[in-house]
Amino acid sequence: MHTPVLKVTFLLVILWMLFSAGIYFGESGAEDTKITSYGKALYWGVAAFSTAGIADMPVNGISELIGAIWIVLGSVLFFGAIVATVTAYFMRPLHRPSKQIIDTIEYNLEQLDDLTIDELELLMETTDSLIKHMEHLKDQREKNLHSKSKVITKE
Repeated sequence: MHTPVLKVTFLLVILWMLFSAGIYFGESGAEDTKITSYGKALYWGVAAFSTAGIADMPVNGISELIGAIWIVLGSVLFFGAIVATVTAYFMRPLHRPSKQIIDTIEYNLEQLDDLTIDELELLMETTDSLIKHMEHLKDQREKNLHSKSKVITKE
């Protein structure tokens, strides 16, 4: 399980540039604005959603609306990507290949009428190998328990 960090980062950068352009054009020609260039609008776009209010406030109503949408959307994407990545890292051990194998087998069993002969043979081989593997694990577990009980009785 992987999070789409690169896709979200790319989307965040594109939206940042678009919203900054919106702020710049919304503020162009406004009196008393501190956002007088596209570079300052880009800075505003980062400062607005990543800090506690140190960004210069837009002075036009449309710029304020664009800025508010950017702050919410940018923050959700930015912090959401971080939370999703950290969560995926800690959830990875819970997603075992055996679970995926069982899900695949269950799906194929549900689609049994639609499978070709080759697919049915592959399903049979996979199931047989899974059964052999499980029997092997069971035998190993029993041997380990048996050897532990011998050690306990010798003491």
